[in-house]
Amino acid sequence: MSGILYIIGTPIGNMEDITMRQLRMLEEVDFLCAEDTRVTLKLLNRYEIKKQLVSFHEHSSHADAQRIADRIAAGENCGIVTDAGMPCISDPGEVLVRMCAERGIEVRVVPGPTAVASAAALSGMHIERFTFEGFLPVNKKERRQRLEQLRSETAVMIFYEAPHKLRATLGDLADFFGAGRRIALCRELTKVHEETMRTTLGEAVEYYGANEPRGEYVLVLEGCGEVSAEVTLEEALEQVRTLINAGEKPTDACKAVAKETGIKKGELYSALQSE
Repeated sequence: MSGILYIIGTPIGNMEDITMRQLRMLEEVDFLCAEDTRVTLKLLNRYEIKKQLVSFHEHSSHADAQRIADRIAAGENCGIVTDAGMPCISDPGEVLVRMCAERGIEVRVVPGPTAVASAAALSGMHIERFTFEGFLPVNKKERRQRLEQLRSETAVMIFYEAPHKLRATLGDLADFFGAGRRIALCRELTKVHEETMRTTLGEAVEYYGANEPRGEYVLVLEGCGEVSAEVTLEEALEQVRTLINAGEKPTDACKAVAKETGIKKGELYSALQSE
């Protein structure tokens, strides 16, 4: 009888962010596939779990995946983990999941923390939809093509970035989306030096031009439908007047329109008072 492949989420930074079910499955599976066995070993040692670790990363071959799938097909249960967060999303584990699914091997998920949703929640943006873009291509032509495709994206966009590439990425984003586009830069999520900067692309470029980027970043960029430049002050004031005529207090009306358009509440209130 075939075994089961378990996709097991792990903490994205703080090792206390682990569930009882994750710990149980890490103990119960016959072996674990890990992106970096040294990183996973630290987690296992923290919780005194002894388990066979098999290395499976972006440079692993099709034959490596085949051998793991063969072991599962022969009856062993396998857990796949990544260095941090949920495996198999923008991660080499997706190859193994696909291979097992094609062979009729059961795949189950043991969910855990994810940097994408965590950063989206921290951004403070109005998010009804978002698109996860992962790491932008390194190749300049491919990067330009990707950014061109995203230029008219109305959903919030979420990117991953390493510290040594952050300045270049912020510069490219500002060139394509404009210096006034809002962005939240979430750094070292759940770790000791966790920090979220909510600003504009232009201000972020200026800040990191003078300050060294440190730690891993998740960038949350607003979509083009939310850009304040598309709404003039007079148009925004007309929305404020409409709300006031409907019974809203002036301060509440200005606050609501500011959130919708990106124009500052104080600017709207001052313009309203000067009429």
